[in-house]
Amino acid sequence: MASTSPADSPIAVLGGGLIGLAVAHALACRGLPVTVLSRRRSEAAGFVAAGMLAPHAEGLSGPLLALGQASLRRIPAWVAGIEADSGLSCGLRSCGIVVPFATAAERDAYPTAACGTALDRDGLQREVEGIGPRWQAGLLFEQDGQIDNRRRLMRALERACVSRGVRFEEGCQVQALETDDARGSTPVGPDGREGSGCLRAVRLRRADGEELSLPCSQAVLCCGAWSAALLPELPVFPVKGQMLSLQGPIGALQRVVFGPGTYLVPRHDGLLVVGATSEAEAGFSEGLTPAGQRQLQAGISALLPAAAGWPPMERWWGFRPCTPDQGPLLGEGPVPGLWLATGHHRNGVLLAAITTALIAGGIAAEAAAAGGEAGMGSPEAEASERSAWLQAFGWQRFHAPG
Repeated sequence: MASTSPADSPIAVLGGGLIGLAVAHALACRGLPVTVLSRRRSEAAGFVAAGMLAPHAEGLSGPLLALGQASLRRIPAWVAGIEADSGLSCGLRSCGIVVPFATAAERDAYPTAACGTALDRDGLQREVEGIGPRWQAGLLFEQDGQIDNRRRLMRALERACVSRGVRFEEGCQVQALETDDARGSTPVGPDGREGSGCLRAVRLRRADGEELSLPCSQAVLCCGAWSAALLPELPVFPVKGQMLSLQGPIGALQRVVFGPGTYLVPRHDGLLVVGATSEAEAGFSEGLTPAGQRQLQAGISALLPAAAGWPPMERWWGFRPCTPDQGPLLGEGPVPGLWLATGHHRNGVLLAAITTALIAGGIAAEAAAAGGEAGMGSPEAEASERSAWLQAFGWQRFHAPG
């Protein structure tokens, strides 16, 4: 590994969660060599999220809503590619999502109300049989849905990556980025300072304690909530979420129910995923808490009283990667050669399809330009759209000029 020159080295994907695997697969599909560096994939947000595809039910607005809608349109084709390469189902369901409200006035004031179908109490009961008495109105977003990320999508992505020749370096900790400048090798990381040169290697520590540098001229930062540990100038911080699942009767709930503070996501086999607390003050504090579990239980009772008696199956927690405006960090980073695909907050599953298209498309376009090739399947309109999205969600938006 040490004898490989950065120019000939694979693209290093830093992080083996949902976004990291999705980006790695997209790059490999474009014929680019990829190595995924992962500390512990089981802690990634992709394994702990509920898998909602809900730009409208979430009440997003502005550029983030537009990004979510663009990604939602891409998801069927994105999933089909993963399933073709893996031979596994990802559990995509266009089941629609219902958002309940206590009053019609609250319903009509919802940011995305114009995108949904208005429901009165009778309509709400038809869509969600047994919904709690507090809810007198609702919005049905038939275009929103879900994917079984925890049990299906993540496994399918792993296998799809392997089938495309992606290499994995498991159980390793990325220590720093190494750059070239006039003085030689300069580390960029929590123990170093930012160099002025281009990326030349990733310094990492393996599970057995061995430290080494992986030569690379390009890398993609997909470290989620841990991104700022490598580059402190990135405004990414953890928001802890606790979740649980119940086993209900098959078909007892057809729609996802997105209530205030609690959501219910029914899988095809009757499993009901319930989430999620939002604990910005918890930092990286691990474990379940009685208060968090009581909050979820109260939400179940309020939304679907019958489900409060269904047997519990699992309880877990995770850390959302959040930014000050809750939008992701996408595009070229503060180190030349480093790309960012992080900070997706509670919309990582939804935004995975557009993120892979933007990041892999940008890297492939650069590779084509460097090799004198024409476009690599990236027409001018696509390149213009990509540039607009990457500018809107670039990390520089949090740093005033000068």
